[in-house]
Amino acid sequence: MSNQAVVVSGLWKNFRLYHERNQYLKATILRGRRARHEEFWALREIDFTVPTGTTFGVIGSNGSGKSTLLKCLTGILTPDKGSVKVTGRISALLELGAGFHPELTGRENVFMNGAILGLTKKEITDKFSDIVEFAGLEEFIDTPVKNYSSGMFVRLGFAVAAHVEPEVLLIDEVLSVGDESFQRKSAERIEQFRREGRTIVFVSHGLASVEQLCEQVAWIEKGELKMIGNAGEVISAYQGQSHQAARVEGELGQRWGSGEAQIVSVQLLDAANQPLEVLTTLESAKIRVDLTSHMPIQDPVVTVRIDTLAGHPVWGSSTRRNGKSMGLVEGPASVEVSIPSVPLLEGVYDLTVAVTDHTEMSPYDHWEKRVRFEVRQYKAYDLGTVHIPAEWSISGTRGVMQGG
Repeated sequence: MSNQAVVVSGLWKNFRLYHERNQYLKATILRGRRARHEEFWALREIDFTVPTGTTFGVIGSNGSGKSTLLKCLTGILTPDKGSVKVTGRISALLELGAGFHPELTGRENVFMNGAILGLTKKEITDKFSDIVEFAGLEEFIDTPVKNYSSGMFVRLGFAVAAHVEPEVLLIDEVLSVGDESFQRKSAERIEQFRREGRTIVFVSHGLASVEQLCEQVAWIEKGELKMIGNAGEVISAYQGQSHQAARVEGELGQRWGSGEAQIVSVQLLDAANQPLEVLTTLESAKIRVDLTSHMPIQDPVVTVRIDTLAGHPVWGSSTRRNGKSMGLVEGPASVEVSIPSVPLLEGVYDLTVAVTDHTEMSPYDHWEKRVRFEVRQYKAYDLGTVHIPAEWSISGTRGVMQGG
């Protein structure tokens, strides 16, 4: 088997943007030329490889060429220059309900879509129950898919693609669709693929998912490859560029945002609300975020994230993910996160804090690596990053031998 599942070499893809149309043959003859157009290069000189068995992310703003790239990988589009080589059986989920016929039922579309993806009728029959169960559409499987919501579309499409058992799986922006249960199942399925040594190319605007799932990430902007490398480093660079990050004097990290609300201060506190410079494993602590809004904002979200010194996320959460609504905020506000028992083992960590709109996608103020703190180990002697409570038991021994 090749060590490289995907090899993209000098890839260029061109589209024509027409400014007028020759609707009739007469117009074409009278003008003596084709309709006026200009060349648009959606991709320019793209080079990268994806090693077999890895999960590779592609990020970038809307219209940057990410989906065009995936369509070139699947063979839907042909490069104008350069080459694309994919080794192994491919399964792709590129659009909501791609390949589904609206007049057919979910059941009929499973068989049709499975056949398009290369499964035999027997293979689809054997996997059918698992596909329907995974999509959570048992009650609607014999309903025409034109009556499905967009979420139901993509759940069924993802379920079929996931059960093809491909060697290379291409995914374009689907893990953010569906309820929390389906998102978790999708992530678990991808994690299973990773353990099985399958190759995944994952395009998404959900940077948290990209950072969690992908070892390497490519950042494409306006059709050009801006950066490729470690997921955390590329995502940090992308966030800084796209939000015009500016380093704050005297601070470790970077700060960006639209400015409708701003973080005033971030503190680590003990149980008596006294500042902490050093946290202790298994002791309690608080994270206090003071902020102010310069205009009325409905349901803003405060997020916190703790990373290792190497930049690997340890834990992240938000008011929204914990079911806490901030309501209408105008002026000063505060959020406290109480941690009854700090699970971190000894080391140095960075705390990132942000206040965003209700979707967590648009930052009002994002403060990367706002606080760097130290954790010292006490009453815990494990190795790694976090303490996991565990009980050990021993059986089948004859006790401690006594000296002669």
